[in-house]
Amino acid sequence: MTNISSLTHAISINPVNGEQIGNYPFESEAALQTALSRATAGFRVWRGTPVAQRAQRLIALANVLRNNAETMANMITLEMGKPITQARGEIEKCAQLCDWYAEHGPAMLNAEPTLVEGGKARIEYRPLGPILAVMPWNFPIWQVLRGAVPVLLAGNTYVLKHAPNVMGSAYLLLDAFQQAEFPEGAFEVINVTPEGVSTAIKDSRIAAVTLTGSVRAGMAIGAQAGAALKKCVLELGGSDPFIVLNDADLDDAVKAAVIGRYQNTGQVCAAAKRLIVEQGVVEEFTRKFVEATQKLVVGDPLAAATYIGPMARFDLRDELDQQVRDTLEEGATLLLGGKKAEGSGNFYEPTVFADVTDQMTSFKQELFGPVASIITARDATHAMALANDSEFGLAATIYTGDVERAQQMAGELETGGVFINGYCASDPRVTFGGVKKSGFGRELSHFGVREFCNAQTVWLDRH
Repeated sequence: MTNISSLTHAISINPVNGEQIGNYPFESEAALQTALSRATAGFRVWRGTPVAQRAQRLIALANVLRNNAETMANMITLEMGKPITQARGEIEKCAQLCDWYAEHGPAMLNAEPTLVEGGKARIEYRPLGPILAVMPWNFPIWQVLRGAVPVLLAGNTYVLKHAPNVMGSAYLLLDAFQQAEFPEGAFEVINVTPEGVSTAIKDSRIAAVTLTGSVRAGMAIGAQAGAALKKCVLELGGSDPFIVLNDADLDDAVKAAVIGRYQNTGQVCAAAKRLIVEQGVVEEFTRKFVEATQKLVVGDPLAAATYIGPMARFDLRDELDQQVRDTLEEGATLLLGGKKAEGSGNFYEPTVFADVTDQMTSFKQELFGPVASIITARDATHAMALANDSEFGLAATIYTGDVERAQQMAGELETGGVFINGYCASDPRVTFGGVKKSGFGRELSHFGVREFCNAQTVWLDRH
């Protein structure tokens, strides 16, 4: 069964029952060219719009999102299986994002003084042009808007190429921008093949590229952007360590670990995938973690009480199942789950491994689904070594009663973010992004506003 795309159409499959719910023909070369022309013409209008007026459009967008929250949340749930309560939360988070940037973002674009005497030199932040964004399915609205909102506030236009299985969400988002009265071309949606993406990257009208997705996709898009001499931002995979030390509050740590691992059915790039627990508390932590996981409600994602729904794509469930079987063959202890759920839906049992070592599949690879791996660390030093023993570097968590020690440990972690006594989350007030094979560049905060700007030096009367 396929639910990614055919040669001519983007197809959306309801992961609850395997039924097709959307069929979107890929656009022609002529349609792509028209979209790029609209984005270019829209840029000329939008860049000349005062930043205060751009902020007002963001407030309008927040209102549209809230007014259409139930429609958008239901589309997310139908297309990729996110439990409806979490889907509603995603829309509200997007509305809050718009509100926050409308209030705080304009100041991020103010000219900055320099150390040049007499105040004769400053740095101005100028928009680059149309930005091509290749986005994933796991947060169909949030992933788009957390990049688009600061990019648009800066005066750029945004050309979205969304994942084929969530094109319904993409078109609802396009309609939301139109309802919020953004100028034509400010936000465009293109439904194209990978060849169409390559064409767009090469096109001189596209100023830069951003992608959230797999390492393989990041390597392909990054190479094409580099060949075209265009800046790109890549937010890729992760295998985040969640460190629990002997002096941690175990109840808090377990609660955070369960949320951090199983939210969005475990389909989160920045998630608690490797639970690295100091040996003094590993037995108690494991017992409490398994008990908490067993209480999670698995089932119909449209039911408000459901916490774990179906995985978004059938092919990805097959891939996850193979990783689970490989890890078992390598000697891990299975404490819970470990297989596909019975029935026609794309469900995978919430799974917990213990006795995972650094040579096993679930340690070395990213497991994008409801599977947790518990690794025993001899001490804090060993926990840090295990945490950094990964090709990924997106985020990390430390649970401990000694916050000062945790802050020192944070400086040694090879990740884009560190969360002390709290699970990883993206928030517009702080930057988000990774290192190593988790990508490069940053989203959110002032970095997200300026990432696709020309930082232009303006110097008067230099002799």
